Amino acid sequence: MNKSDIKILLVDDEPDILEIISYNLKQEGYQVLTAENGKEGVRKAKKHLPQLIVLDVMMPEMDGMEACEKIRQEPQLEDSLICFLTARGEDYSQMAGFDAGADDYITKPIKPKVLVSKVKALLRRTQPSNSDQGITEIGDITINQEEYKVMLGKKELILPRKEFELLALLASKPGKVFKREDILANVWGNEVVVGGRTIDVHIRKLREKMGDKRFKTVKGVGYKFVV
Repeated sequence: MNKSDIKILLVDDEPDILEIISYNLKQEGYQVLTAENGKEGVRKAKKHLPQLIVLDVMMPEMDGMEACEKIRQEPQLEDSLICFLTARGEDYSQMAGFDAGADDYITKPIKPKVLVSKVKALLRRTQPSNSDQGITEIGDITINQEEYKVMLGKKELILPRKEFELLALLASKPGKVFKREDILANVWGNEVVVGGRTIDVHIRKLREKMGDKRFKTVKGVGYKFVV
């Protein structure tokens, strides 16, 4: 999908923020729609079916949390990514956002160029890949799920099964925050009863082998893979 085909809906009650972000995203070639409150945001989302919705949390008429929940109730919007953009950086606010159905969370203030980079990373999740052949390619990393093989550049990494499965899960959607309970369910399932520390240990081992910057901890929520 070309950039010109991608629609991004910005929902914020501050006109200056809408203007700055809109300008920078339009300069990148995206279609940009705007709304000044949650109610208008839900209406425009249902009408235009954007690939990405950037929601402020604190807004009049309908706040971002309620708007997110209503958007997630619409079947035609199930593939739309939702990212909160807000000045509230408390852990409880982030957790509430993910519980409402958000895919990611960006805290104000943020430089426009940084926000554009984050938007690009989010939209990469919507791009088709060759994962149906069991191969995931992200930057200099290639993950072959059929052969349980990981290439970091030209170097092959030998990973134990659970480390490999944890990496494959996180890398399947770069930038997406995976909750701890979802990681446990997807990687360990019902095989054994394990605690949250098990995830931390495996993440630490992956960081040692692949670098700290690739794995980001979202306090009180879980982990995400960063490109």
